[in-house]
Amino acid sequence: MTTAIVIGDGPAGLSAALFLAKNGVETTVLGQDNTAMHYAELHNYLGIPVIGGTEFQQIARSQVVDKGATLLHAEANTIQADGAGFRVETTDGGRHTADYIVIAEGKAASLAKALGLAMNGDGVAVDRDFRTGIDGLYVVGRATRTGRSQAIISAGQGATAAIDILSRIEGADVRDFDEPANE
Repeated sequence: MTTAIVIGDGPAGLSAALFLAKNGVETTVLGQDNTAMHYAELHNYLGIPVIGGTEFQQIARSQVVDKGATLLHAEANTIQADGAGFRVETTDGGRHTADYIVIAEGKAASLAKALGLAMNGDGVAVDRDFRTGIDGLYVVGRATRTGRSQAIISAGQGATAAIDILSRIEGADVRDFDEPANE
């Protein structure tokens, strides 16, 4: 059993995975690198003057793996919550279990809808930490703001959900802040 499964490998999912893995949480990402980012060129991502979406994806995927996350080329097709966590099945017959799930599946929100999650005018209904009505299940990215999608907003949502998970694991508020080494 892994601690967290992130479903989706665009900016929202990879951001969540980065924060979790960087902080020692066993994290598995299920994705097929099929994100709309491959059709984008970013001019509005703070700290990066301009970058193509495909290059952004390559860097982000490598960064997540370098921090310790497992990146699987797989598509989730079912999620089941049981008293002990979650079971995720993939289209290739894979079965995975986790304590926490972060869904970053894009605007179609098929998994969120299949779970019967509440919807609102923007998409999947979540709280300010991107929690859903199912304990331990988060939805981030385009599924929560179908008409207002930006890579940097989605990445922030993934980071927010990850910090909430880290805080729940720790039992206290967690900050992810690194300081340079003293010279």
